[in-house]
Amino acid sequence: MAQLFEQSKKVIEVHLANTSIRAISGSMVAYEGAVQFKSAGFGGGDGVLAGMKRRATGEKLSLMECGGQGRVFLAVNGQYVSVVNLNNETLQVESQQLLAFAGNLRTDVRFAGVRGASSGQGLFTTTVTGQGQVALLSAGGPLIHLEVSPQFPLVVDPDAFVAARGNLNQSFVTDVSWRAAMGQGGGEAFSLRWDGQGVVSIQPAER
Repeated sequence: MAQLFEQSKKVIEVHLANTSIRAISGSMVAYEGAVQFKSAGFGGGDGVLAGMKRRATGEKLSLMECGGQGRVFLAVNGQYVSVVNLNNETLQVESQQLLAFAGNLRTDVRFAGVRGASSGQGLFTTTVTGQGQVALLSAGGPLIHLEVSPQFPLVVDPDAFVAARGNLNQSFVTDVSWRAAMGQGGGEAFSLRWDGQGVVSIQPAER
């Protein structure tokens, strides 16, 4: 299986040994060895049905496949990178924060609930399921991983949300008077609430 490493705070290093990964198109900044690049296709490597679902929901992923023998370096616009290991789990992630994934993983689209029209964040979200590694992007700094437990539900700004995994339920909080207090009265007045047991990852900046 290909391996993903955090080569620096803003670059992912991929080790290929006659293996392949999928990554966001255009994210390759350097490579060495016998490596081939090609489009992952309409469904991003998960089939035509997956591509049709993404097109219908607007949760689009433009993916390339990197395969062969060597090393590939990935980065996007100086954003910070993090590698998450999945062990037969499902990761829910904002599609624009997904950089690359390696292993026995498949992507899909999940309905996340009705949110306000002007924000448009995460009406549908991308899921990555299986066993392998996922490289994520974050703006403003490295990802912040926050534990959620039944005793301590978590409320986050939808523009800061990046990913979530575990036995979690998502709902919407519309009474967000803190936005007005912080001078963020514009846009949709809602936040994301997470209940259950798991981890929610946020970025220290808003989209």
